[in-house]
Amino acid sequence: MPITFHPNERTVIFIDGSNLYAAIRSLGFDFDYKKLLHHFQSHSRLMRAYYYTALGDDQDYSPIRPLVDWLAYNGYAVITKPIKEYTDPVNGHKRIKGNMDIEIAVGMLQMAPHYDHAVLFSGDGDFRSVVQAIQDQGKFVSVVSSLLTSPPMIADELRRQADEFIELNSLKSELMRNPHAATSQNICPSVIASSQAASTAD
Repeated sequence: MPITFHPNERTVIFIDGSNLYAAIRSLGFDFDYKKLLHHFQSHSRLMRAYYYTALGDDQDYSPIRPLVDWLAYNGYAVITKPIKEYTDPVNGHKRIKGNMDIEIAVGMLQMAPHYDHAVLFSGDGDFRSVVQAIQDQGKFVSVVSSLLTSPPMIADELRRQADEFIELNSLKSELMRNPHAATSQNICPSVIASSQAASTAD
């Protein structure tokens, strides 16, 4: 299903990095972030593309750092914060926290005067309220995630709230990376999996 655009529509992309990573890994294809920009630039008036992710404590040597640097040099506004380690007061186990939900929600609300169409790459149901708040300002919101993963990455409440739900797998042919492309996008999934998984921890 193609994303619906209107002539000269100001569009901003908001990418929940860990959520998108989990979805494309489950769907089994390599995502080309350069193709993503070109896709939206050719179909809309793309104002900005934001990528949100948490990084390990030693950010200079984080396994996801090459991807973050590549995105920053290739048209994305990258928003990061350190992964936090804390002790669970109930069982005393050490846990990690790297959720970017607040940063994404604040970004979507702050940028609302500057776009007509927000495209959120996430299936997290926690975004339902912020999507509604943006719609109340007269904005159109598309959510890109997947029903085809097991379990589905898209939360039912977010899918219902969005003006448009886009099945990520339907964009596979347009956004799949050329396996012969040599860029810093070519980060081994097994290497970055632990870093991205930490971003989903509460």
